[in-house]
Formats: sequence, structure tokens, C-alpha cells
Amino acid sequence: MMDPRLSLMLDEPQRTFRPGELLAGQFFLEGVRPEEIRAVEVSVLWHTEGKGDEDMAVHFFERIDPDLDDVVDLRQPRRLSTVLPNSPLSYHGQIVKIRWCVRVRAFFWHGKELAAEVPFQLGAVPRPQEAPV
Repeated sequence: MMDPRLSLMLDEPQRTFRPGELLAGQFFLEGVRPEEIRAVEVSVLWHTEGKGDEDMAVHFFERIDPDLDDVVDLRQPRRLSTVLPNSPLSYHGQIVKIRWCVRVRAFFWHGKELAAEVPFQLGAVPRPQEAPV
């Protein structure tokens, strides 16, 4: 039997979205029997990187619990979609960066966990110019 694999794909390959646009995609699990899956969490979130404290906020969240819904077979592609918010926009500054991503995490009864993440950009904030030295 093959090792479990989690696949996540966005519908738009360019991965740049405007506020208010629909972000959509699909995900599925391979190499795992349905009864091995405890739960799957799907989220669209942003987080900061850089100096100071790192922040994170979740824009969209869905938990799929096959134990509560016996018709779920996560080996079949499952759709996700959400309308993106107005802010915060993606930003790639020298001191701080704001990064958006879609994240799917699968939890198994035997304790193992798989995760897949696809980054994307929200908005078109130009990169800051570096100061002359």
C-alpha cells in the first residue's frame, strides 16, 4: 500500500486574487482507507513574518468529521471555496510580510497527521523600494 498523500490545488493557477474574488479549489487524500481518517480541517488564513510578534488570523475554516457524516469519502476530490476579504492585503516588506495560504490538515486515528499548503497573494501592493546605502 502506498503512503498517505494529501493533494491540494487551486482553480486559478496564477494565485493572485483581488479582494472580494472567489478563491476555489479542491483537495483529496490518497493511500488511506476512509475509516482511518479522524478529521480533516480546511482553512484560508494569513500570517505575518518578520520582526516582532507573529500574527495569524483565519478567514475561512471547515472541519470535516467522517465519524459524524458517514457519506464522506475524502479519497474523492472535495471542493472548497470562499469569497476573499478586503484586508489585510499581501505585503512583502523588509521588516514585515503578510502571507496568505490555503491549508488542509488530515488527522488519522493512529495519531499521524498530514498537511498541505498553497500560498496565494491577496491584492497587488507593490514591493517597497530598498533604501540606498
